[in-house]
Amino acid sequence: MVQQEPAGALGLAAAGEAAAAKAEVRLSRRRWAIVLLFSSYSLCNAFQWIQYSSISNVFMRFYDVRAFAIDWLSMCYMLTYIPLLFPVAWLLDKRGLRFIALAGSALNALGAWVKLGSLKPYLFPVTILGQVICSLAQVFILGMPSCIASVWFGSHEVSTACSIAVFGNQLGIAVGFLVPPVLVPNVEDVEKLAHHISIMFFMTAGVATALFILVVIVFKEKPPHPPSRAQALAQSRPSAEYSYVQSIRRLLRNVNFLLLMITYGLNAGCFYSLSTLLNRMVIHHYPGEEVNAGRIGLTIILSGMVGALISGIWLDRTKTYKQTTLVVYIMSLLGMIAYTFTLSLGHLWVVFVTAGMLGFFMTGYLPLGFEFAVELTYPESEGTSSGLLNVSAQIFGIAFTIGQGQIMDHFGTKAGNLFLCSFLFLGTVMTAFIKAHLRRQQANLDNEQTKVMPDACTDPIVLEESKL
Repeated sequence: MVQQEPAGALGLAAAGEAAAAKAEVRLSRRRWAIVLLFSSYSLCNAFQWIQYSSISNVFMRFYDVRAFAIDWLSMCYMLTYIPLLFPVAWLLDKRGLRFIALAGSALNALGAWVKLGSLKPYLFPVTILGQVICSLAQVFILGMPSCIASVWFGSHEVSTACSIAVFGNQLGIAVGFLVPPVLVPNVEDVEKLAHHISIMFFMTAGVATALFILVVIVFKEKPPHPPSRAQALAQSRPSAEYSYVQSIRRLLRNVNFLLLMITYGLNAGCFYSLSTLLNRMVIHHYPGEEVNAGRIGLTIILSGMVGALISGIWLDRTKTYKQTTLVVYIMSLLGMIAYTFTLSLGHLWVVFVTAGMLGFFMTGYLPLGFEFAVELTYPESEGTSSGLLNVSAQIFGIAFTIGQGQIMDHFGTKAGNLFLCSFLFLGTVMTAFIKAHLRRQQANLDNEQTKVMPDACTDPIVLEESKL
């Protein structure tokens, strides 16, 4: 027996589609300020994630703790995200983008100031507290790029905007690799070391506070007019029609999204593990090269940012989500293999080259996953789909960081990196089975076709949107 939709639900849906068809589509000039501001406080938060791991040997000596304790300062970001995703995603749907931006930037600044209370070797618990507060801020940040892109940007620039939003996080990791080894040299005197650490912490707290103030002043909930037909349709949907729990259930029943969630987690988890343990790997083969270890991390991130930008522009032009994602995944695997077998050759310049190739594809994959997820799950909330991807990434990130760290301790760095290669191979195979049902693109096409029907040909909205 075929179940029929209630007449009231059909009426609401039809009314929503009619309202979306009549809505004026226009791009806001503020959109670039919004995405750049978000990228900036995301950068600051990502810097605080990696600032310990990039000079782990220095902090191990200062606080007199084991390497595993420093690794947990990175992994607490991953651990905190998992249970808090759903409450924060619910807040995003109920309270909106501005509330989430304020909460994320405020917590980021608070955590930075708390760390200033940990400038004595016996105050390691205080630095843990500050890092945990920063990890809470991350929960309000990681799922935002695709949501900001969809709410503020037109259909032909959403992938580029998402890449720019992700840029901030990646650039923060890059700065986190580069700056700490310069600001905090590996000196023997503990008092001098505390002074150098205080400079880094004060600079971070000042920047985080300034960014919070800018968010209060600049960040708005949404533009005056929807930027695309798909967004107009999403905004016209009655709130009573949307159920957060039902949305999650639909996402978890979407086989293609589940495959993407696992493969995204495998790739991002490898990246998190590699970033956390990079200093230990490089110092093991090249003793005393803390600064170059940071520069190798910088190379990975900067090349990945270039890859992300190129792939974002490519997606906006071609909409080939499945093919691009698969190619980038394959190249990430090949890059990891090359890095694994060149790390121990004794030539740092070779490591820089292979690390750059690895970063171009592995880091460049991250915004691809966000945008592909939105396409596969439209009209579900972008914050919810992105959040589930990030939960997968955090789970695999913790598992891979612990697993690779233990393998490195017992069998060496090559075995640890081959451990990651095996999971990247698994992710490549699973990506090949994802079917590219691009629902958001179809919604834009359907709305455009609605607008060019004879009874609507006098409406100027289509011409206005084409100019944009």
